[in-house]
Amino acid sequence: MSPTSLKALEDAEIIMGAPRHLALLPDLKADRIEWPVPFSNGIPILAGLRGHRVVVLASGDPFWYGAGSVLAHSFAPTEWRALAGPATFSLAASHMGWPIEDTVCIGLHAAPLSRLRPHLGHDAQAIVLLRDGAAVADLGAYLEGLGFGDTEMTVMEALGGPRQKVRTAVPATLPADIAHPVCVALKISGKGAEFTHASGRADALFANDGQITKRPVRALTLSALAPAFGEHLWDLGAGSGSIAIEWLLSHPSLSATAVEVDPTRAERATQNAIHLGVDRLKIINAAALDVIAGLPKPDVVFIGGGVSQELLDALWQTVPMGTRIVANAVTLEAEALLAKWHGQRGGELLRIELARSKPLGSKRGWSSAYPIVQWSVTR
Repeated sequence: MSPTSLKALEDAEIIMGAPRHLALLPDLKADRIEWPVPFSNGIPILAGLRGHRVVVLASGDPFWYGAGSVLAHSFAPTEWRALAGPATFSLAASHMGWPIEDTVCIGLHAAPLSRLRPHLGHDAQAIVLLRDGAAVADLGAYLEGLGFGDTEMTVMEALGGPRQKVRTAVPATLPADIAHPVCVALKISGKGAEFTHASGRADALFANDGQITKRPVRALTLSALAPAFGEHLWDLGAGSGSIAIEWLLSHPSLSATAVEVDPTRAERATQNAIHLGVDRLKIINAAALDVIAGLPKPDVVFIGGGVSQELLDALWQTVPMGTRIVANAVTLEAEALLAKWHGQRGGELLRIELARSKPLGSKRGWSSAYPIVQWSVTR
């Protein structure tokens, strides 16, 4: 503990923290209050202590998957200051001898394990914060289920404290007596499928009923959508959700709302998003025309299904100036509609024609897919 942190504790009237944090304190004059579960219940208690010198205890660096940002947004800047300690990630990386800049660091206290999925690659390194010992076992089972059962898992409990314990195992041989707080360093190994980092991931990754933008067209569509930092996408007629999911996989700052009228497809898209590590995708089961007026304003719109005169008219009236719109059409009617709007509004019209080789008797020939017409324009 730094001298500054120790002085803050000595001067405090009240100290709030989890029971395990309070148990580590020396004999101090301050009153002690256990922080309740769930965490949000402690905010009004802390707010009620205005006018007192209060110290809140948190593990490591409170602004790296910690409580700091929640507290900072709940109180005025003049009401608090942070005295950060070494982050759990830093302690774990120091123990492993891993450079943090080359290591995936991710907090999964209250998030699905599938958020790790995009990072699972052979010889990849990751440090994962977990809720408790049971979550470590769940993580091991998750890795085994994806074919990464040879992953070396270094389980680190109470790093930097008197209860520190470090053990290494593979998922099948994890110890049963793992205690909170815990993090796990992963050296990924096994025969599981890796994600490519380019747009146009394998169609097989997305559960679908045939209503999916196929891989080559998806790659071209993501190029036209051109995701940039912090942008929000509307995916209208989402089908399997593949476009919105690949959009979100492009960068963690991106967000997306997918609209799908078919309830079965909407649920399937939801599961695809969770399975592929982007559970932040918001999916709405509705007709696009019924909901777009109430959605958060987009930076980019993709129309993958159900393009119509009514929808284009509504979009042109609804989205802000500068919004990029990309629409794909397969039918002659939709193609004619996009050609008309291209003539009126400009932009770029692209015809995508693809063919795959297939057996033709004892030889091979080309089997052509339906051509796609893609219109891209900035409102």
